[in-house]
Amino acid sequence: MITRMSSLFLRTLRDDPADAEVPSHKLLVRAGYVRRAAPGVYSWLPLGLRVLRAVENVVREEMNAIGAQEILLPALLPREPYEATGRWTEYGSALFRLQDRKGADMLLGPTHEELFTQLVKGEYSSYKDLPVTLYQIQTKYRDEERPRAGILRGREFVMKDSYSFDLTDEGLAKSYRAHRDAYQAIMARLGVEYVIVAATSGAMGGSASEEFLAISEVGEDTFVRSSDGSYAANVEAVVTPPGQPRDTDGLPAAIAYDTGETPTIATLVDWANGALDRTVTAADTLKNVLVKIRRPGEDWVITGIGVPGDREVDFKRLEAAVEPAEVELLGDDDFAANPALVRGYIGPAGVKAAGGTYLVDPRVVTGTAWITGADEAGKHVVDLVAGRDFTPDGTIEAAEVRDGDLAPDGTGTLVSAKGIEIGHIFQLGRKYTDAFEVDVLGENGKPVRLTMGSYGIGVSRLVAVIAEQMHDEKGLRWPREVAPFDVHVVIANKDEGAVAGAQALVEQLDAAGVEVLFDDRKASPGVKFKDAELLGVPTVVVVGRGFADGTIEVRDRLSGATDEVAVGEAVDAVLALARGEG
Repeated sequence: MITRMSSLFLRTLRDDPADAEVPSHKLLVRAGYVRRAAPGVYSWLPLGLRVLRAVENVVREEMNAIGAQEILLPALLPREPYEATGRWTEYGSALFRLQDRKGADMLLGPTHEELFTQLVKGEYSSYKDLPVTLYQIQTKYRDEERPRAGILRGREFVMKDSYSFDLTDEGLAKSYRAHRDAYQAIMARLGVEYVIVAATSGAMGGSASEEFLAISEVGEDTFVRSSDGSYAANVEAVVTPPGQPRDTDGLPAAIAYDTGETPTIATLVDWANGALDRTVTAADTLKNVLVKIRRPGEDWVITGIGVPGDREVDFKRLEAAVEPAEVELLGDDDFAANPALVRGYIGPAGVKAAGGTYLVDPRVVTGTAWITGADEAGKHVVDLVAGRDFTPDGTIEAAEVRDGDLAPDGTGTLVSAKGIEIGHIFQLGRKYTDAFEVDVLGENGKPVRLTMGSYGIGVSRLVAVIAEQMHDEKGLRWPREVAPFDVHVVIANKDEGAVAGAQALVEQLDAAGVEVLFDDRKASPGVKFKDAELLGVPTVVVVGRGFADGTIEVRDRLSGATDEVAVGEAVDAVLALARGEG
């Protein structure tokens, strides 16, 4: 098919959009692939839609290859199924909620576990029907608090979500591996640089959970890998190796000291090194961060988070640890209502006195001694021993993970990097089939409760990820698998012979089954060349001054190579590049 730029619905921009922060956002808008309709909501223009559909087709082909069957469920959903699983409440403010004209509660689907589960329950009743994997490629809706980076984090996005239903846990593991392999095949075809990391399950529930992260400095996810590469995890899923409990017998008694104006860890360490007969570091202190946590349908609960003083509380890790509960830092009103909590001098006893829950980092184990707040202004306790002087209510993974930390599996130290989540696979187990009592008649005549897997991949986000990883200073550089066109032909000569030659070349390429973008506009060669570089079609053919001498220019946008090719050999040369043979 030939698409002529003179009639294509396209306007390229010379300047970056004012709200764009990352390269993919800047380039996709400048190149006329997408346009902003509202915060986190984008329109797909002809070129962008072609890339989106190409990514969809890659995903579809690999899903079909593992025996998954495509269906399409509605995006407008009733409240009742989500109420049954608790997610009507658990999703909190991230859920788009609305009412129909009769006052019935509805939502815009963020994900479809409930609907797929009900569908299978209604259609299948025998073990002979299983296993089955169903999927859809559909628009999803999540009310992101801070939509950013264009289509990387939007409130409306296209996702492939699939769901496996098996009779046994062994069957679920097999379905999970099949999806994992399919996702790797998808990433290989798209040319995406990625890593698979252990992840948390969050509001989805279930047991095993892994994320596919595209490696990118603009990513919002931080992941860590061990120095030998055998361990990888999102920081939210890192499990801290616990400290070894110690005997409390013979340890010095805890003593409260006047420490003066020492509300920070730094000032406390300075005081300790001047007042005590030993060297003290921040790691010897116990920092207590006060938050309030509210589980769905419950009241706020004051919670103290105790971590070694040389570490900060990582709120993404904290939120992941308590999900689906909400978490907020204590505010001025909270402190005013709880005089037992003295800012800068809070200790475990003060948290308990305020009726709160006290959770500590796994390094805070029985027998470890700490310098921490004495719950009075200007006072701290030295040698407060865990398990002797205070007993926490539990542990929590909330402290920051740092480069150089020991890998949980002991395979060296951790190194961090940034990534963009592009896929997430879960072994859900029976959370949803229990909620809807999805049983089939087993081979022995007894009911069998089905077990599920859930597997998502961000289709529209992948478009941005490819743009993020595959651009240069001139513009986009689409891999051939998903490029909007195979070849971009540019007329850079007003000579009638060159124009006729370009037209003939375009028709020959079209006859050979090549998708051609033909720049037949009356614009200057400089404008056309800049647009060709910006748009990022992998093969660019320039019919210019050399045409009079019997040559044209063939540019490989991916490698940067440029060749002069005889006009009579042009079609073969272009076809070779388009097929990846150049």
